[in-house]
Amino acid sequence: MKRRKFIKKSLLAVGATILAPLFINSDSKAKPRVKLNYKPEPDKWNDNELTLAWIGQSTVLINFFGKWILTDPVLFERIGLYFFGGSIGPARITPPALEVHEIPKPDIILLSHAHMDHMDYPTLKTITEHYPNEIDVITAYLTKDVIDELPWKSLHVIDWNDELILQDIRFRANEVKHFGWRFPWEKDRSRGYMKDGRSYNAYLIEYKGKKILFGGDTSLHDKFHQLKDENVDVALMPIGAYNPWIRNHCNPEQALQMATEINAKYFIPMHTKTFQQGVEPFNEPIDWMKRVAANYNIQIGLDEIGQTFVLS
Repeated sequence: MKRRKFIKKSLLAVGATILAPLFINSDSKAKPRVKLNYKPEPDKWNDNELTLAWIGQSTVLINFFGKWILTDPVLFERIGLYFFGGSIGPARITPPALEVHEIPKPDIILLSHAHMDHMDYPTLKTITEHYPNEIDVITAYLTKDVIDELPWKSLHVIDWNDELILQDIRFRANEVKHFGWRFPWEKDRSRGYMKDGRSYNAYLIEYKGKKILFGGDTSLHDKFHQLKDENVDVALMPIGAYNPWIRNHCNPEQALQMATEINAKYFIPMHTKTFQQGVEPFNEPIDWMKRVAANYNIQIGLDEIGQTFVLS
């Protein structure tokens, strides 16, 4: 087994060495095909409100009544294999709404699973280098090995239905329908490896009487039904990469359905318009969401990367 892993890693390294000059760019300034129309101004946010902004992909910056939470931070030009200080893989279509140096120091970073478009090692490395031993991080079962060498203040692993109170904020890990391997040969729970496979979380976040569901990444499921009586205020839900990956990613209408079934008041889209991960047209997920939203008892909080949502 060890020999097989060594061979695989060696082949990856050889391939990366050949391709590196073509792909590596560690500059946080993306070279996008699409420009953003909005830019958050977190220095003007009020600590007496719940304020959040969609930064891109599943990265959401949240000021939760003075506590700064950053979800699945991915802030560099490419995602993929980390090599020689950069990543070899897909490039962004849109830049992050805030560059890494513009992000306020997070109190807590929340990671849903180990996929490279959610747990981006270069971004996490850069943030912890800026704020060594100052940030708490929460991640899913059997995923901490990707980031445990970084200088965190604390690193917490919580599994489905586990709860953690951190900095007076209650976090509850929720099961979703997805998959967890970072590399194809790894074990993950979608393949039946429940005890020794990588997992994947959504999180219910509660602070000062308000609740946010960070939906992570998921396809359509009924695993959120246990949250029906939780009085969720805001649901952050993935809406992209469903074509042809509907087994792993929900479409916009399915995301709205799941959020409505738990009686969430506001819907925030994510996981779209950042990387080309599906074959659906660039604007289709957002257009679809807006077209059908009136059929669901929920309000759309924002509909573009860079927009800011406020709940007093």
